[in-house]
Amino acid sequence: MQTIWFCFVAFMIVMYVLLDGFDLGVGILHRLVARSDEERRLALATIGPVWDGNEVWLLAAGGTLYFAFPLLYASAFSGFYLPLNMVLWLLMGRGISIELRSHLEAPIWRSLWDSIFVLSSFLLALFFGVALGNVVRGVPLDSSGRFFAPMWLGGRHSVGVLDIYTVLVGVTAVVALTLQGATWLNLKTSGPMQQRSLHKIGILVPVQLLLTLILTVATFRIQPVILQHLNAQPWRYFFPLLALAGLFGLFWFPRRGKELSAFYASCAYLAGMLGAVVAGVYPLVLPALGDTGLSLDIHNAAAPLSGLKLGLYWWIPGMLIAMAYSSWMYRKFAGKVGEDGTSY
Repeated sequence: MQTIWFCFVAFMIVMYVLLDGFDLGVGILHRLVARSDEERRLALATIGPVWDGNEVWLLAAGGTLYFAFPLLYASAFSGFYLPLNMVLWLLMGRGISIELRSHLEAPIWRSLWDSIFVLSSFLLALFFGVALGNVVRGVPLDSSGRFFAPMWLGGRHSVGVLDIYTVLVGVTAVVALTLQGATWLNLKTSGPMQQRSLHKIGILVPVQLLLTLILTVATFRIQPVILQHLNAQPWRYFFPLLALAGLFGLFWFPRRGKELSAFYASCAYLAGMLGAVVAGVYPLVLPALGDTGLSLDIHNAAAPLSGLKLGLYWWIPGMLIAMAYSSWMYRKFAGKVGEDGTSY
């Protein structure tokens, strides 16, 4: 039962990254791909109907984590208190910038909110990557399952939220989500914006390949348990192979005008990379630095078995409804956006 809920949480995190990932990517590229006010309104129109719905996956993942693995939730949210508060402010800043941008026609007003949109999108991608890096690397857990990590190394603390490895994961996440946004803009726009998006894809894919290779080597050195788990059960290599297939597709499809396939290839890369992490750390949910016996896993961090069984009766129908609505929304707003139909 604990494994089932572990898979549920992992599934929702992957869905959030795939869907809200292109929203963040569009934000990072907002001033690079869209050159005029009309083009920036067009870029926002590509995510306008779906961006807030995509964030539901983040809320659902947090709620499910709280229900299924309360000790992990308590440990992570107390240990990363400052970074998580910064993430909340960035999420609010991004949403407010999208909604308020077109309330006034003044160029200074729109430029201000465009800048907030770009900065919040970039920092969110970076912070999410850093958070993933901390989970992979491990944190200084004590016997009660608690820890505190400062923002950076130094003083009496042996490890910080930001170090060389976690920043490397953060940079890789920024490039990956920017690439996701570029493939989305390539899919949803036409004309000069689409050409600029294609140009960004051509630049970003080799960078992403290099970062992936460096990060893979660094991860196996920082957290050797991942390689041990992959070798112990070779089926887990499906996820790294999926990521490689996605990278190959990103080299292949954009050059041949296959817009939807290129977007799916980016999704495959992200799903493969996240799946490789999940498969590599399982059954751990938060590794401990130093004494590995203090690590949190699916057993010592989980809620009582009776509660986990009861939760299936509301979680499954609730998520089916959410997925059905999300699917309907994407079908409703399928196709390319036009400048006369922009919503923002």
